Amino acid sequence: MSNIKLIIEERAADIGKFMVGRLLPFRQKRMVGPFIYIDHMGPVKLSERDNFDVLPHPHVGLSTLTFLFEGSIMHRDALGNEVEIKPGAVNWMTAGKGIVHSERTPEYLRDSELFMHGLQIWVALPKDLEQMDPQFSHITENEIPRWTEGDVQFKLVAGEAFGKKSPVPVFSKLFMLEIKSKTKQTINIGNELYGESSLYILEGAIESEGNVFEPKQLLVAKDSTLCEFTIHENSTIYIFGGEPFPEERFIDWNFVSSSKELIEDAKTKWDQQLFDKIEGDDTEYIPYPVPRNFRIKS
Repeated sequence: MSNIKLIIEERAADIGKFMVGRLLPFRQKRMVGPFIYIDHMGPVKLSERDNFDVLPHPHVGLSTLTFLFEGSIMHRDALGNEVEIKPGAVNWMTAGKGIVHSERTPEYLRDSELFMHGLQIWVALPKDLEQMDPQFSHITENEIPRWTEGDVQFKLVAGEAFGKKSPVPVFSKLFMLEIKSKTKQTINIGNELYGESSLYILEGAIESEGNVFEPKQLLVAKDSTLCEFTIHENSTIYIFGGEPFPEERFIDWNFVSSSKELIEDAKTKWDQQLFDKIEGDDTEYIPYPVPRNFRIKS
């Protein structure tokens, strides 16, 4: 990977119950392709008195991708979906013009100790789809394309790459790859990717041009080819990216859009509790935070 442009270190962010490691957005790189938000969640041990409870909250203009390594989350949304997210599966919720969802420890685990570890990701929608009707898909682990080259295991979590396509119903050209190796190997991505790309080290290390990069780092490439790098033994990495959008994106709390006016409308609608509610989980919610001053540009 001889074309590293930027190294982004995980930064601590408080999401209520525990701290996460924030990778995107970053002041010097707001998006990588359509990926606008990436949090590394955990690993953290939750006691029987400290369950994972993210109260009902809204989104517009984006798709959320939840991918767990450990733990379990019960997803509920205003479309009526109630699905338990388990390690290796992909939870893909497209907010479009607006949706409310909650994420909680499943009832059968609420009196147990629980480890939580995974990635929470937002993918911005193309401008012409920002106001689409909300949708939801849950892709099980065995539906995700996977293949092996020597000692290296590949998994195409979302998007298209290497002549393969994930069943996750994305709305723009993107890729999210998992690469695992138990032995030290040289990997040549070549020109299989496109647009922008970045490489996240979950565990282990990679080596490029004599430099060793370790966990909690997102390496942003100058171009998508990523060229060649060495993955160390017992390593797991993720490669994110895709075609960037021609328009800038704004982000304010849980709202993403190419239009500031649409974000203001969403904020007002949430303040007045005009979003559709989650049946069976509608007695509490996360209020819009004050002050209203968080915006990014891509």
